[in-house]
Amino acid sequence: MYRFFVTPQQTGGEKILITGSDVNHIKNVLRMKKGEHILISDGTDREYECEISGFIEDTVEVKILDVFGSFAELPTKITLFQGLPKSDKMEWIIQKAVELGVYEVVPVVTKRAVVKLDAKKAKKKVARWNAIALSAAKQAKRGRIPEVKPVMSLKEAYEYSKTFDASIIAYEDAKGMSHSREVLHSLKGKKQIGIFIGPEGGFEVSEVELAKELGIVPVTLGRRILRTETAGMAVLSILMFEMEEEQEDK
Repeated sequence: MYRFFVTPQQTGGEKILITGSDVNHIKNVLRMKKGEHILISDGTDREYECEISGFIEDTVEVKILDVFGSFAELPTKITLFQGLPKSDKMEWIIQKAVELGVYEVVPVVTKRAVVKLDAKKAKKKVARWNAIALSAAKQAKRGRIPEVKPVMSLKEAYEYSKTFDASIIAYEDAKGMSHSREVLHSLKGKKQIGIFIGPEGGFEVSEVELAKELGIVPVTLGRRILRTETAGMAVLSILMFEMEEEQEDK
């Protein structure tokens, strides 16, 4: 079944009214008819199986058939702090991060970031990135839409992560793989964690030293140098495996 998202305010009672761009998608792209079933998520891990009951102007009315919790979300909220990459790499990073279960993505300006965004460009980029997150969440059958936060400086990102249970920073000169394995394994069971990934060229030593002072742990991802768009996905894949295992054991 196709999945769509609504706000919690749109739910309640026996019916849900779908508005916005999804209306055109349902009516004119998918050409769905009255009586067909769809899934609706309200962004709070609640999922509804619904039946299309009618089309009213710019609204699709659906009848709720069943309500259940979504098991598509990881038990740990993972925030990806991504150093701004060149060209359109950020779009690919967001799409794949959402598929792998990321809770939110924070674009970060670092010293070695080549991309420079003024306030106007940054706002447009973030809007575009959130649209990509929405599309990816639908495709991956997520229970919620991961948010792409406004662009932050690295200092702001470090400050934002202070309330997390733990954070790591990918750094090629960190201790060996045995240390990294221990650190990554120790994240299992945490409620909220952060992953810091540098742009092309990685982080400067001073940026990593500041992270260490704040309790953010450097980890290496192996002897090979990974591209910025690969590094975050490598960490997310490992953590998805760890966290999914915990969820299944419950």
